[in-house]
Amino acid sequence: MAQTSQQSSSASDASDAAADTDLKRGLSARHMQMIAIGGAIGTGLFVASGKTISTAGPGGAIVAYGLIGIMVLFLMQSLGEMAAHLPVPGSFQTYATRYVSSSFGFAMGWNYWFNWAITVAAELVAVGEVMKYWLPETPSWVWAGIFLVLLTGLNALSAKAYGEGEFWLATIKVVTVIVFLIAGIAMIFGVLGGASPGTSNWTTGEAPFVGGPVAIFSIFMVAGFSFQGTEMIGIAAGESKNPRRDVPRALTSVFWRIMLFYIGAMVIIGFLIPYTDPNLLTAAEGDINISPFTLIFERAGIAFAAAAMNAVILTAVLSAGNSGLYVSARMLFSLAQEGKAPKIFTKVNKGGVPMPALMATSAVGAIGFIASVISPDAAYLWLVNVSGLAGFITWVGIAVAHYRFRRAYMRQGHNLNDLPYTAPFFPVGPIIAFIMCLLVIGGQNYEAILAGDWVGVMSSYIGLPVFVAVWAIHAIVTRDRLIPLEQVDVSGLEVKTSK
Repeated sequence: MAQTSQQSSSASDASDAAADTDLKRGLSARHMQMIAIGGAIGTGLFVASGKTISTAGPGGAIVAYGLIGIMVLFLMQSLGEMAAHLPVPGSFQTYATRYVSSSFGFAMGWNYWFNWAITVAAELVAVGEVMKYWLPETPSWVWAGIFLVLLTGLNALSAKAYGEGEFWLATIKVVTVIVFLIAGIAMIFGVLGGASPGTSNWTTGEAPFVGGPVAIFSIFMVAGFSFQGTEMIGIAAGESKNPRRDVPRALTSVFWRIMLFYIGAMVIIGFLIPYTDPNLLTAAEGDINISPFTLIFERAGIAFAAAAMNAVILTAVLSAGNSGLYVSARMLFSLAQEGKAPKIFTKVNKGGVPMPALMATSAVGAIGFIASVISPDAAYLWLVNVSGLAGFITWVGIAVAHYRFRRAYMRQGHNLNDLPYTAPFFPVGPIIAFIMCLLVIGGQNYEAILAGDWVGVMSSYIGLPVFVAVWAIHAIVTRDRLIPLEQVDVSGLEVKTSK
């Protein structure tokens, strides 16, 4: 009896320990869909879209976004194959560790965590600027503090609470874009806003292609940054109720919706606003009163268009901060699980939320915001630039990890039919995505290189040597090597799914 009691107690202790370090699968299919959409629709579309048309013309902008969109499609298919097979909160960090090397995974994980932790700080700065539209006398730090507490509290409840919050924040953005597309089409045909300009804005000056291939290449970076965030669904797969079904479906179907929104918006702005309009460039500097969306809504006769768009942009900022806290906390949790971060970050609360990891990320966000207040032109600027390339580095890592995963999977004699989802364009997809990502990284600030502005070069590219240094130092200290394909762990994860 005593022995039985001890065994029962041991089993209970083990169960409690597991519960303390296990996440809960609380994200449904609709949450996964909106996490993917919400990650890619933000100020890049609502505010900065005008700059791309001003730089390369409407035709050039569509070509640039189309090419970057194809690259992102390949990357999301690669991520979908790995995430459906192995849905874990570490996502690409875990894949890089398993399929490439431990050091590569170490650098990938910390790179992604730092990226979103600093992005949270940037969003807190943005919140203060947005709120000045209504309450210009209130200090920015007040709003930053309020929204940091709000977002941290929402994330602290559960994965489902985060997913529900993101669902509604993303819904507001999606509805805004749909209304914009409908109003824009009506204006093109002269139903709203007076006489239609017809196709005149597509033939003005150098339109539709302004500046040739160089201009198109120069806005690759803007387009790439606009699509960043779609990879968040790879992190969310670790808490999806049915990852094998929902992750591939969300990644592929949502991609086409995002492309429709971006390309559709470019077409409408190209029809209704000439690329020579100075407002397109000024809006990119943050003046929501002359955002392309605001200008077109005002012409359509929608009252309080600027105030309405400011509210939408506030939801976009909150959505980015909400998602940033979520994914960075999960990445830190995953790093700790694999012994690449302090063990304290493996602890979760009763809702399955990694609270120490969440609080650490919130603290970094708060410190980053304080740095921006004290020294906006120095320390904070460099921190943001260090994290600026992190998204593209993550995408490179996804392409590399998928290429090696599939090769190892086949080398070890496995059948592709056993995978829940297979990327249809392998190996062309990840190879093209890898090359295009390198081109985007290399050309991020080519103007500074041509002009010999080495301070500008350093501030733009500093994230790359930092990533390489973290990777190299970890490899040297641990004597890590590239894992041979025959030894790559391609085992999947058995997941109890709910219908």
